[in-house]
Amino acid sequence: MNIEQFQQALLEKGIKLSPQQLDQFDTYYRLLVEWNEKMNLTAITDKEEVYLKHFYDSISAAFYFDFNKTYRICDVGAGAGFPSIPLKICFPDIHVSIVDSLNKRISFLNHLADSLQLKGVSFYHDRAETFAQKQEHRESYDIVMARAVARMSVLSELCLPLVKLDGTFIAMKAASAQDEMDTGKKAVFTLGGEIEEIHPFTLPEENSERNIITVKKVRKTPKKYPRKPGTPNKQPIE
Repeated sequence: MNIEQFQQALLEKGIKLSPQQLDQFDTYYRLLVEWNEKMNLTAITDKEEVYLKHFYDSISAAFYFDFNKTYRICDVGAGAGFPSIPLKICFPDIHVSIVDSLNKRISFLNHLADSLQLKGVSFYHDRAETFAQKQEHRESYDIVMARAVARMSVLSELCLPLVKLDGTFIAMKAASAQDEMDTGKKAVFTLGGEIEEIHPFTLPEENSERNIITVKKVRKTPKKYPRKPGTPNKQPIE
């Protein structure tokens, strides 16, 4: 997906990018490739692939959820900033917090935010399990997002404790989302969530399957969740 195709594909979804926003994506790409030589940020470095598989794919959440509000968003395990930084470029009024367990990635994100002149972004070097037990973050976000982090039964325990009541957890998945939901239903319910919708679509050009899963927070999460770091992955709620 070249830049013109990227711009046109988003326009067809009602997202019009300004020259400044296009420049921000260009800078993002250049910094991603530059820093990737020093640390492992992504296996994808070809420009057209980055625009399709990272930028466009990240923004696809906005095809099914309206980001045109001043939401407080937490992105769990964002790595090189996906999906929240591409969304922040498109929707400058959202406030983004990213929590990631690797300090090197946090260094990259701080440099990236400075280079893109992003306001209303915060980056936290922490494990999601301990981050969600901190009073200032627990059940305080309008939206909590994760892309390609863990299976749904695990991901729900990392994300739902951060979502405020009536807020939304958005899980961005590749194929087999329905299978994950079948095994993840108990975790979603236990942690105070209710599955709203699963939006399947195909990524342009390569026609690979993607799914946007939205979960509504309808009850407070029991205090014992999330459990200690590593436990959700070893002993998922299933």
